[in-house]
Amino acid sequence: MKYYSIANMNGSALIQGCMRMRNLDADQCDRMVMTAMENGINFFDHADIYGAGKSEELFGQVLKSHPGLRDKMIIQSKCAISKGMYDFSKDHILSSVDGSLRRLGVDYLDSLLLHRPDTLMDEEVAEAFDALQSSGKVKAFGVSNQSSHQMKLLQSLVSQPLLFNQLQLSLMHTGMIDAGMHVNMQETASLDHDGGILEHCRLHGVTIQAWSPVQYGFFSGTFLGNAQFPALNQKLEELAQRNEVTPGAIAIAWILRHPARMQVVLGTTNPQRIADYAKAADVTLSRREWYDLYKSAGNTLP
Repeated sequence: MKYYSIANMNGSALIQGCMRMRNLDADQCDRMVMTAMENGINFFDHADIYGAGKSEELFGQVLKSHPGLRDKMIIQSKCAISKGMYDFSKDHILSSVDGSLRRLGVDYLDSLLLHRPDTLMDEEVAEAFDALQSSGKVKAFGVSNQSSHQMKLLQSLVSQPLLFNQLQLSLMHTGMIDAGMHVNMQETASLDHDGGILEHCRLHGVTIQAWSPVQYGFFSGTFLGNAQFPALNQKLEELAQRNEVTPGAIAIAWILRHPARMQVVLGTTNPQRIADYAKAADVTLSRREWYDLYKSAGNTLP
């Protein structure tokens, strides 16, 4: 497993996403968490809305049954999505964090992300961050699904560095990469929807956390073994056999190969898939292999 030093944290390159924990029983939750840890994954991602808090509650039960486990992991949660709106108000952020801490049964979060942008954001967010930091309830801060300009605006308000941006990225969702490939062109791929967010994060030391790494569309399903994407799956299979891993591990290795030092959020709760995906950290694709995969997904170069 690869590890990145971020602030005072030594976080794994792969993050175990906990959104789907709400569908598991206690034994399955325990097995999911312990499988991740056994394969070197020490970073766990939550949000207060996952299962209306149930995912955090189930994770808290795992921690309770394994004394000392919390000190061996990095726990991240997200807040701000609230009843059909986004809420960066001080009261909402503070109450959301207190709720997450209570459900998880922990004293602090290693990282808190603001879950999608709130266009009504004002100075209150800074008051919330200051209160959370001074109380020791949150060690580090970041965002999700924000453009470079939104990050700059938020950073102008808060004193804490924004260390993370959780963004959708996979071989079938490459917009932040496409725009950089097609600079000064007029085709659709040249459209920059995110304000150069990839380059912004690299310039400012922001770690991108790539979510839905084996999905296409917006939760449309996986592209692995999907007959809609024959060229991509043929290339994934070829590289999987060459590296003695699964095609899914190659899809994740493609993200990890980028010099931006991204983390990858795993959405699966299946222990075997977690173990298989973890092997991606041991695969280093060549530049040729990276570009071949990019083009096999239907992307073009000008």
